Amino acid sequence: MGQAPSSPADSTTRDTALWLWPPDFVDCDITADLPDDCLAHIFQFLTAGDRKRCSLVSKRWLLVDGQNRHRLSLAAKAEILPFLPSIFTRFDSVTKLALRCDRNSFSLSDEAFAMVSTRCSNLTRVKLRGCREITDLGMESFARNCKSLKKLSCGSCDFGARGLNAVLEHCKVLEELSVKRIRGIHETAEAVKLHSSSSLRSICLKELVNGQVFESLVASRTLKKLRIIRCLGNWDKVLQVNGDGNSSLTEIHLERLQVSDFGLSAISKCRKLETLHIVKTPECSNSGLVCVVERCRLLRKLHIDGWRTKRIGDEGLMALSKHCLLLQELVLIGVDATHTSLSPIASNCKKLERLALCGSGAIGDVEMACIAEKCVALRKFCIKGCPITDVGIKALALGCPNLLKLKVKKCIVVTGDVREWLRERRRTLVVSMDGDETNGPVMVSEHGGRGLETVVEEVLTPVADGGGDAELAGAGGGGRLAMLKTKLLASKNFVAFTLRRWLQSEATGST
Repeated sequence: MGQAPSSPADSTTRDTALWLWPPDFVDCDITADLPDDCLAHIFQFLTAGDRKRCSLVSKRWLLVDGQNRHRLSLAAKAEILPFLPSIFTRFDSVTKLALRCDRNSFSLSDEAFAMVSTRCSNLTRVKLRGCREITDLGMESFARNCKSLKKLSCGSCDFGARGLNAVLEHCKVLEELSVKRIRGIHETAEAVKLHSSSSLRSICLKELVNGQVFESLVASRTLKKLRIIRCLGNWDKVLQVNGDGNSSLTEIHLERLQVSDFGLSAISKCRKLETLHIVKTPECSNSGLVCVVERCRLLRKLHIDGWRTKRIGDEGLMALSKHCLLLQELVLIGVDATHTSLSPIASNCKKLERLALCGSGAIGDVEMACIAEKCVALRKFCIKGCPITDVGIKALALGCPNLLKLKVKKCIVVTGDVREWLRERRRTLVVSMDGDETNGPVMVSEHGGRGLETVVEEVLTPVADGGGDAELAGAGGGGRLAMLKTKLLASKNFVAFTLRRWLQSEATGST
């Protein structure tokens, strides 16, 4: 009795209370008296993002947080050199290290990098970004000390082929290599050689001037994944080194490269190929695509960005429907595919679950009706920048019984009315459209704003698709659980009217 109900403290009260403390108490570190072990135990309850932010508060927090961590990310500036011994005394079990330096600062030198490799000899993953002061000599010292390295990713660095050769020579268990904007790989650079005992599985080459020096790595029999993105020069000859039919490649990604049908013909000899991305390679045509799909019959994922050159179209896609019956994912961007090719793909590729059609003026309601009728296994569908109408969207909703996600973007003829129609007909369907702000139906008031809104949402259960990713699907029959939420959302007109009333009342009271 006589007590007021408990309520959260007012923010103004907290701010006022903060000003009552002495300035020296506000500025001091209240964790200074805590033992390191106690503070390290507290850090274990924080998320990875919170721990990174805490490491910026003080050097002690950075050191204490690393007591039981295997991952370490450092701003690799030259000023950090005096602190390296104490840092790695605390980080005595690091296996994953990231060193980053901005372009306006001097990075760690060869001496500092050698010290890091000595103190962390069990490193398995290393990422270098902007470490321009590290040369081939520093990479050689690093490779001799860290022979357990499995993954190396380097970008915007100045060392060259000599340093990478040292890594390939000493790090026998290296599986993944990513090289991006390495300035030491120039026109006169020596070849990067792969030793016969290598276990390399994945290579990513990005924005290199003379990336052809990695030819021997591309020819590796152990290589599974190859990504070449925005590298200069002709790449047909490099791809032809895999033309003996013994390649283990299962995934190839080519983007913005000078590669022609000769390169695709070489790729066609990789009989184990399952994933192929051909992105903005204007010299590739139907002939090269036909050659690939006729031989690579295990193909499951195909992404083509034709860059609207109209060199890849119905001819290549019809060959795809004839030979690649295991296809699960197809993405066509800037490719003029019509009913002529989409119909056999929908009929023959019974396992097709993910389909995206973007930037094509040839795809209309007829093609949408074909997809709706024949793509029974389709789960995800995305269409962007195509001249379809509401009729095509409704046809898709009436077909495709397993469809879970539908994304419609930049199809200017499609109206907003079809969104509500879809949500009424297919409640379990996740719909994403231009200007879509909510996940459920919204009641709009006559004044143009939102009034009392009643939303009925079905609880969705995860269903694993063929690729292993969890998707959202409605539980069948009695397993569906409806949850009723009533939200009171004030309209813009109502808010403006209320503000005007407050202003008028205040003005009247002051007079």
